Amino acid sequence: KIAKMAQNTLEKDLKRALGVIFAKEVDKKEQKQIVEEVVQYWKESVNPGFLEYRKAVAEDFTAVEWRDGPPGSSIFVSVTGEQYIDCLGGFGIYNCGHRHPKIVAAVQAQMEKQALHSQELLDPLRAYCAHLLSLVAPGNLKYSFFTNSGTESVEACLKVAMMATQRTHFVSTIGAFHGKTLGALSGTSKAQYRKPFGSALLDFAHLPLNDIAAIEAHFKGCEFSGRQVAGVIVEPIQGEGGIHPCTKEYLQCLRNLCDKYGSMLIFDEVQSGMGRTGKWWGCQHFDVYPDIMAVGKAFGGGVMPAGACIANERAWDMYIKDPFLMTTTFGGNPLAMAAAIAAIDVIHSEGLVEAARVKGLRFKEGIVALQKKYPQLIRDVRGVGLMIGIEFITNEYGYDFSKGVFARGVLVSGTLVNAKVVRVEPPLTISNAEIDKVLGVMAQTLEVLAKQVNSNSKL
Repeated sequence: KIAKMAQNTLEKDLKRALGVIFAKEVDKKEQKQIVEEVVQYWKESVNPGFLEYRKAVAEDFTAVEWRDGPPGSSIFVSVTGEQYIDCLGGFGIYNCGHRHPKIVAAVQAQMEKQALHSQELLDPLRAYCAHLLSLVAPGNLKYSFFTNSGTESVEACLKVAMMATQRTHFVSTIGAFHGKTLGALSGTSKAQYRKPFGSALLDFAHLPLNDIAAIEAHFKGCEFSGRQVAGVIVEPIQGEGGIHPCTKEYLQCLRNLCDKYGSMLIFDEVQSGMGRTGKWWGCQHFDVYPDIMAVGKAFGGGVMPAGACIANERAWDMYIKDPFLMTTTFGGNPLAMAAAIAAIDVIHSEGLVEAARVKGLRFKEGIVALQKKYPQLIRDVRGVGLMIGIEFITNEYGYDFSKGVFARGVLVSGTLVNAKVVRVEPPLTISNAEIDKVLGVMAQTLEVLAKQVNSNSKL
C-alpha cells in the first residue's frame, strides 16, 4: 500500500513538473502555486539554509525566475511577471545576453542531429571549438581539454601543471576564488570554505596579491627546501575577492619566476574572460601570458554549461604521451561545443569586446559620481570593462544596497570572499539606456539608504 501511494505521488508530481516545463504563461493562481511549491521543495529537497541568504526570498515576497526577456538582452522575468535588469549576469555567464538567438539556434541545430557523442568516434565540434579557441586565446596557448564548468577547468589546469612539472606544490593569492571542487577549493583562500575539508586539500600557499617580495621569497625558499613549485594560479582580475586587478609588474614577476624555476603560470580567466573586461582575456591588459588557462562561465554563451583548460605545448607534452590521464564523459559534448562556437562568433561579429570597454567606462563613471556623492556609504569603485566592484563601508550597507536595487528591478550581488563589495557584471549587450536606468535606481537606493543610516535605521 505504501509503495502504491509513493508511485501515485511520483506520477502526480512528475506530471506537475513536466507541466511547469512546457507552460509558457501562467495565471495568478498558478503563479502562487509555483512559488509555494518551489519554496517547499527547496526546503525539503535542496537546502533550506540557502533561503536565508537569498534577497529574492522574504516574508512578504518571493521571486522565482521564469523566463528571459527579449533574446540577447539583459532582462529576465519572474514567474509573477516582474522584469529585472540583470547586472549580476549569472556571475559572468551572460556576456552574450540572455538566450542570444544565434547561440540558441546553433544548439537547436545540433540537437536535431545529435545531442551527445558516442565517446568512441571523433566528435567534430570538439575539434572545431578547440581550433577556434586557440585563435582567440592569449599568447601561445594551443591545446584544449573541455569541461562542464569553471571549477572543473581549474581542476584540469592543476592536473596539467602537475603532469608537466612532476611537482605538487602550488601558490595562490589571498582573496582568490578558483571554485569549490576539491582541487580548485585548495586554491580558494577563504577559510570558511576550506576548513571542513582540512588535510584533503592540495598543497597550496596563499600569498598577498601584488606582493612581489613575498612571491620571490616563497619561490626562493621552496627551491632551497626542495618543495618546488608546480604552478602559480592567479586571476588577472580577482572576482570573488572583490574585483582587484593585478598589477602588470606583479604578473610579469610571476612570469619570470615560473620561467626561472620551471613552474607553470596558470591564469584563471573563468570570470574575466570572453570579453568581459574590454579585452578577450583579462591578462591582455597586462601583456603577460600564461602556460595554462582556465575558461568557463560565458564560454557556453549563457545557454549551455561549458568550460575549458587550454595550454601551450610545453605544458601539454606528458598529456600527449598518455591522453588517458584526463578524460570526461560530458565535457566537450556536441551541444556545449555548439554553444561555445556560437558564443565566440557572437562576441567577435557583434563587437562585444569593444562594447564592454565603452559601456564599462560609462557605467563606472556613473558609479564613481555616486561614490563622490555618498562617501559615507561607498569606500571605492574599481574594475575594468563591465567587471566592476562597488566597495561599501560595511557589509550591511552592501547588503541593504543590493536588496534595495533588487526591489526596484535591478539584480546585483556581493562577492563570495569579500561581502562588502557588490559586483556589477551585466551582459555585454546591455544598452546605454539600461545603464542609465540602473544608475538612476542606484541613486534612488543610495538616497534612501543615506537617510536611513543618518537616522540609525535600516533600509
